[in-house]
This record gives sequence, structure tokens and C-alpha cells, in this order.
Amino acid sequence: MPRGDLFPDIGPYETGQLPVTRTHVMYWEQCGNPNGLPALFLHGGPGAGAGAVHRRFFDPHHWRLVIYDQRGAGRSRPLGLVEENTTPDLVADIEILRQHLGIDRWLLFGGSWGSTLALAYAQAHPERVAGLVLRGVFLGRRSEVDWFLHGMGSIFPEAHNGFTSFLPEAERSDLLGSYLARLCDPDPGVHMPAARAWSMYEGSCSTLLPSPDSVLSFAQDRTALGLARIEAHFFANDLFLPEGGLLAHMHRLARIPAEIVQGRYDMICPPVTAFELTAAWPMARLTMVPDAGHSALEPGIRRALVAAVERFRNIF
Repeated sequence: MPRGDLFPDIGPYETGQLPVTRTHVMYWEQCGNPNGLPALFLHGGPGAGAGAVHRRFFDPHHWRLVIYDQRGAGRSRPLGLVEENTTPDLVADIEILRQHLGIDRWLLFGGSWGSTLALAYAQAHPERVAGLVLRGVFLGRRSEVDWFLHGMGSIFPEAHNGFTSFLPEAERSDLLGSYLARLCDPDPGVHMPAARAWSMYEGSCSTLLPSPDSVLSFAQDRTALGLARIEAHFFANDLFLPEGGLLAHMHRLARIPAEIVQGRYDMICPPVTAFELTAAWPMARLTMVPDAGHSALEPGIRRALVAAVERFRNIF
């Protein structure tokens, strides 16, 4: 699809691999203006990894953009590892990266799971956050996970049938547990077909209109394994979120501004969640895109995200 409403494609001016445990090594990069305002891009999933297109939501002359791959995802190593991989671990990694790069405060940009992690980090370290741009809000509640596993079948019955029928009939009463067992099996002959089935289900439900290219990108082995295994691991553990969930701690963000962009027909993260978050956050503004689903790259979503970032140009 044409993407002329994004900024031009750029490469990073610096990259690195940062050990965060004895096992996990985190990939990071910096793009744009080394003297610009700091911003951090948080990818979705959990486990999806970041890509080159994500650099293009930011004016490269104005922003010092940091992009990284979370534990077990993308270019971080080892791929798909679920040990020592929880939300508090990922929040701690962001602080390690911030200190490593010598950044005092930054703008957070996150969609889907990236919005969850952005909120969790901001609640833990509000003094380090100048503002947030969130898209396709996901708060990690059991009702939202149940919607992903079961509810989306009411809108995408074909995709959901493919997701469930991948499993033998005897395993379908516990979709999450059955998938997680297969995804964590050490045999690639077991975990890779399960990863592709999970990831393609998600990809098939991510856009308002069918997008075969998007589905194929979800089916690529590295994307599929990181996304499916880590997502199932987090889902099975209630996203490792604090007691009462994220909404119970929104008072910590009362003075931090936010722009929330939501597709009206987002079937991965339905709009009610973004509405509830906005209602609990006096400094948040919600933009409901009337002709979009979940994907950040749908035309209305990407235009709204670029506009949201631009409104933060003078935040520091």
C-alpha cells in the first residue's frame, strides 16, 4: 500500500546488543537526530519485534528515536525464550536501555501490547516519561485475552476456524494451554506449525479489509515463533500485570499527557478498552479513526499517529 503519509525511510545511526541477563541480549538502535528530542518505540505482541517501517512515524530531523526488540523478539537473542521474560523484566530492560543511552526523559510510542508495556513502564517510572502516544489499546485483562482466543470468531469465523481446527479435537477445549504446550515444545516440527497457525490467525484479524501481504508477514518463521510463543506465555500468566491491573494505577499518570489512536473496527483490541482508558486519564485525548481496524499501517491509523507525534514536538 502507498505510505506517502509517513516520513521517508531512514536507517539507524547507531545499533547495539545490550546484555540484560546472563541469557537475554537486547537489540537496540537509534535513528533520526542525535541531538533531537528522545522518543522510544515499543513494539507489539508481546514478541512481535520492531521493523524498519516503525522509524517512519517520526520526523527524523526533530526526534532522537530509540527502537529496540524486547526479550525473545526480533533481533534480540535468544529468539522465543520465555524464561526470565515477564512484564517487570521488560520494564526493567527499558530502564537499563535509558540509562545506557544517557536519556533523562522520553516520549513513549506503543501500539497493542506496546501500549500495555508503555503504561506499565510509565506507572513504574512516571518521572522519566514526558508523554505517550498509544494505539490499539490493550490492558491485558482476562476479558481481552478471552476475546482474542474466542470472541473474534464471531467476526472472523473463517480465521477462527483455522486457528481452532489446527489442534486435534481433544485439545480444543483449552486453546491457550494446548497451543502453549506445542509452542514450547523443543521440536521445530511441533512448535513451528503451531506458531504459524497462531500468528496467521492474528494477522488475518488485524486489518479492516483483507490484506494477504500482512498475513504472509505474520507467517514468517522468526515473526511467527517470537510472537506466538511469547504471546501465549504472557496470556497464560495474565500478562504479569500488577494487582488490580493497569487501570487501578492510573493516578500515577494524572499529570502526563497522552494521545490515544484507536481504529473503530479494531477486532484485536476493541475500542471499548481505549474508551475506558481515556475516561480514567484526564490528560489523555482519544482519536477514533472511523475507517480502520488494528494495524498501525492502515491509512487512517498511520495518519493519526503521525499527527499525534507531531503534537508532541514541543513537549520538553
